[in-house]
Amino acid sequence: MSDAGVLHIKGRVLVGPEDVRDELWVVDGRVTFDRPAAGDVRTVTGWVLPGLVDAHCHVGLDAHGAVDEATSEKQALTDRDAGTLLIRDAGSAADTRWIDDREDLPRIIRAGRHIARTRRYIRNYAHEIEPGDLPAYVRAEARRGDGWVKLVGDWIDRDRGDLAACWPGDALAEAITAAHQEGARVTAHCFAAESLPDLLAAGIDCVEHATGLTEELIPQFAERGVAIVPTLVNIATFPKLAAGGEDKFPAWSAHMRRLHERRYDTVAAAHDAGIPVYVGTDAGGSLAHGLVAQEVAELVKAGLSAAEALSAASWAARAWLGRDGLTEGASADLVVYAEDPRADVRVLADPRLVVLRGRPVG
Repeated sequence: MSDAGVLHIKGRVLVGPEDVRDELWVVDGRVTFDRPAAGDVRTVTGWVLPGLVDAHCHVGLDAHGAVDEATSEKQALTDRDAGTLLIRDAGSAADTRWIDDREDLPRIIRAGRHIARTRRYIRNYAHEIEPGDLPAYVRAEARRGDGWVKLVGDWIDRDRGDLAACWPGDALAEAITAAHQEGARVTAHCFAAESLPDLLAAGIDCVEHATGLTEELIPQFAERGVAIVPTLVNIATFPKLAAGGEDKFPAWSAHMRRLHERRYDTVAAAHDAGIPVYVGTDAGGSLAHGLVAQEVAELVKAGLSAAEALSAASWAARAWLGRDGLTEGASADLVVYAEDPRADVRVLADPRLVVLRGRPVG
């Protein structure tokens, strides 16, 4: 409410898992915990969280590739109205930089365009290249993105008829080193276990989906601090995908079903081992936007406590991405709920008020 008075929020302000305040004010678009001078004040009551984070989202993309600005806008507004005010866009073929000029749209941290092996990913999504070109493409996307690069680590190999790693270890090591030299972190789409050892050895920072984590690999992820974004609302589609490929690729279909069946156990084991876990919906492509509440609920099903699942979508996720939460002087990006989301994360599906850059929106 930078030009429309002061917003006063009373109730329970969840600054952190253990840091709960009684109230905050929004003055000139910023958070303050100091009572301002008397003026035009609007008071709202409720439970307050920092704006939610979707750490795996694709604004500007649908099942066929890049979309126009009107469609991208609709996607971003859907996420915003669900309380997602910070998006890590984990690969998009569209140029969405224009969104940065819109005060009413979520903040986006971009990973540039996917980088995939030739004919080893969804058509029209990625730069499709061979291993010798990987370091140069990674360096270029690191310069275009906002501190992240997205690789496709594995995909179906039609000759094998199953999931297979896309890159040799030496190419990965050179490429990830190049990204780090540019100040970017690297994440990778990975369903199967096969691609993970080389990615770990190369210095990967994060793995998307991570359904292939094994008992042997989990301690290595934990030791190196490699994060995962499980996208469980996406993994829920595996049985349908498997059924569609049954006749042509039976081994792949069986593999996808096994990954789906153990999805909750995989996430629970990763979390119990200390691997950082963050919320991501994989919105865009074939999945709808605005599913952040469903993904938080999925993490609870996987064994995270309500507070841990909320942190994966708010406090911890913002810290991981280098963005402020509800701190003094920070941009007022927050969501107000009628009830305590720590008691029942399903509350996230019904925001009472969404405030972005200090303005009520939606």
